[in-house]
Amino acid sequence: MMKTILCFGDSNTWGTVPDEDRRYDLTERWTSLLKSVLPVHFDVIEAGQPGRTTVHDDPFNAGRNGLQYLRPCLESHVPDLVLIMLGTNDLKHRFGLSPDDISRGVSVLAETVLKFDAACKKKAPKVLLISPPPIYEVGEFADMFAGGASKSLSLAKYYQRSAEKLGCSYFDAGSVVTSCNKEGIHWDVEQHQLFANALVPEIQAIFSHDI
Repeated sequence: MMKTILCFGDSNTWGTVPDEDRRYDLTERWTSLLKSVLPVHFDVIEAGQPGRTTVHDDPFNAGRNGLQYLRPCLESHVPDLVLIMLGTNDLKHRFGLSPDDISRGVSVLAETVLKFDAACKKKAPKVLLISPPPIYEVGEFADMFAGGASKSLSLAKYYQRSAEKLGCSYFDAGSVVTSCNKEGIHWDVEQHQLFANALVPEIQAIFSHDI
């Protein structure tokens, strides 16, 4: 039976190239690569948006509140599994959030998915909660993310705790991915392949009793 995976994230899910005004193509970004390395009975839906936060309205970037878009996205695609990788944009200095605050925001998203009720499916989607890799305060984003680098080092601990409380799966992207050390936020192209490969056993484990 075909399983649909929804990848709900920010610019690193969308495929922003560090220090360039372009997007990685279908042969480069992790969402497309994931589809290519998973068995044929998995379909992968890309739902990345640059600047997306967990649950916060950005005063300088309208329409980036992840919570506001999540339910319409779920209703459009009715996935079996949702990969949630958000929180990097919550590190922006303008929000003044702690790592615990950020994990609370992503927990709201995960809980929304776990409670999603679709008439065409008997079960709510599963969730793989992914903590984003640490960032660096360098380059053009240094001021925007002032104070964010140290906070980003703690996200994995808080996300794992949130996943345990919710009873959903968890993965630390920072265990395999490193943000570009010259730009600070986005990933060099080889990191996308590493991430896609690392997700395969995690996804297969989640569906081990279903397929």
